[in-house]
Amino acid sequence: MKALILAAGYGNRMRPLTDSTHKTLLEIGGRSIIERIIDGLSDNLIRDIIIVTGYRADELKSYLYNKYPEINFTFVHNSRYRETNNIYSVALVFKEVEIDDDLVLIESDLIYDPLVIQRLLKSKHNNVALVDKWRSGMDGTVVTVENELVTQVIPTHLQGSAFDFSDKYKTLNIYKFSKEFCNHFFKKLLTYYANVFNDNCYYELILGILIYMQEVKIYAEILDGEKWAEVDDPNDLRVAEFVFNDNQRLAILENTFGGYWSHDVLDFCFLRNMYFPTPSMISEMRNNLPNLIQNYGSRQDILNQKLAYFLLYKREYLNVLNGASQIYPILQNYFRGQRVLMPQPTFGEYPRIFPTHDVYGDKVGINIDEISDKVKTSDLVVIVNPNNPTGTTLDSGQIIELINSFPQKIFLVDESFIEFSRTKSVISHLEDHGTDNVIVIKSLSKVLGIPGLRLGYVYTHNKAFNEHLKSVIPIWNLNSIAEFFLEIILKHRRALSESFDKTIQDRNDFALWLSKLDFVERVYPSGGNFILISLKKPKDYGRYIVDLMLKKYSIYLKDVSNKFSDEKCYFRLAVRLPHENARLVELLVLSI
Repeated sequence: MKALILAAGYGNRMRPLTDSTHKTLLEIGGRSIIERIIDGLSDNLIRDIIIVTGYRADELKSYLYNKYPEINFTFVHNSRYRETNNIYSVALVFKEVEIDDDLVLIESDLIYDPLVIQRLLKSKHNNVALVDKWRSGMDGTVVTVENELVTQVIPTHLQGSAFDFSDKYKTLNIYKFSKEFCNHFFKKLLTYYANVFNDNCYYELILGILIYMQEVKIYAEILDGEKWAEVDDPNDLRVAEFVFNDNQRLAILENTFGGYWSHDVLDFCFLRNMYFPTPSMISEMRNNLPNLIQNYGSRQDILNQKLAYFLLYKREYLNVLNGASQIYPILQNYFRGQRVLMPQPTFGEYPRIFPTHDVYGDKVGINIDEISDKVKTSDLVVIVNPNNPTGTTLDSGQIIELINSFPQKIFLVDESFIEFSRTKSVISHLEDHGTDNVIVIKSLSKVLGIPGLRLGYVYTHNKAFNEHLKSVIPIWNLNSIAEFFLEIILKHRRALSESFDKTIQDRNDFALWLSKLDFVERVYPSGGNFILISLKKPKDYGRYIVDLMLKKYSIYLKDVSNKFSDEKCYFRLAVRLPHENARLVELLVLSI
């Protein structure tokens, strides 16, 4: 068995990293891309390797000769690497090298576990393409598979705006071809096409033609969890680092604080409604996407009106936010120098923007009398209802009584999770009995399941704060996709209400399962789409479990032990779908 590695390209999409380094010499987890490719072949006893060079050829050759003196390298140089594509590189190999054995063809823009090559070599078929189920973040050629056969090869330029990826497979660009296939069908058609028609296209085009003409059967070997990653651009390097460097996984997630669509991770940290938006809403947004991204959104007054239609609140007291996080620097500046009272523990943005503050305890449970006592020496009172991360929920009537008892104090009420508590919003009272000493903040990411759209709002009768807010919010404060979402959600009120009921039921089931675990000390009642638990373990055990679950199972947990003053171990667990919640419980049993 021989291997052919295509490494001639300039790596334009990897710039600026490739301006002074060959693409395959970039490192992931302390090892170069080409090192990982060669080691994967060598581990499977393939040591006769053809490499097509082009850009920075001498650098690559020198590296390989020094690193692998035991490997039998054959180098074929593509001097036209800037103006041709991989079909020309393969044609050069067929012209200059005798293919006297079966061939493994590999492109140099990927890394893989040696088990991937093992999977290819163990296939009983002569001509095989390694494929994986398509998922978000993948790009490039895809195929259809029926009865283990590749039935259609679909390059990128044929994947139109309405292209359905759901039943497609991504090619790894790793193939096993028989000597006979290489020297007959593949060689003849590929070299003819490259010489006569187009030398700046891809060899997959030839495979697609041969499959379409039924001249050859290429079987699909579908991966089943084996690790691999494509590295086309600098962003892919970070994704590959996550896949292949277990020791850096936690640091990568904590550093990015989002953007997890490229990572195969089950996220129990970030919170969202798992039952909303509905599939029909997603479809409607997908169909309108081209028009939306080519148009500006509306000005703030129009956005406020669209939000008011959905919330059924008075428009003059509403201001749409580009996510609730937009309000925090505004609050920080507006209330600078004020004496602030907030719960302990609570959502981290509040102690961040008001570093000097007094606290009232949430243990888990809040004593309203403690707040009343401490309000007297405060100017601004923060109430997060339900509170994050505890899930503690106060009756809205109690909050209104407190607000009315101190008309000279400003109350900041965060209701980002209120729909999961079956508790009415304080706004239901404020609409009819408006008072100017309360500001209600609401993140819509959690309840609508759309953290990527960045939607939230502020509701207040405080004219001075409203005027200030309008003066600092930009004219185009939402993107068009988020605005369109506000339009179509009016047709889906029932589905949204049902999603809250389903989440509450899932939360109750999840809590019950967790309460039966021997190592769980307590499962706390929650009004949010999350659950706080304490373990019969010391505080520093939490970090160990977070790291273990991520390395071993690609499950991301949130350790909140440091938010509490005792030495116990606490986790805040997002409520996901029932089978995901059950899987977490099962794996915790195996890990703790």
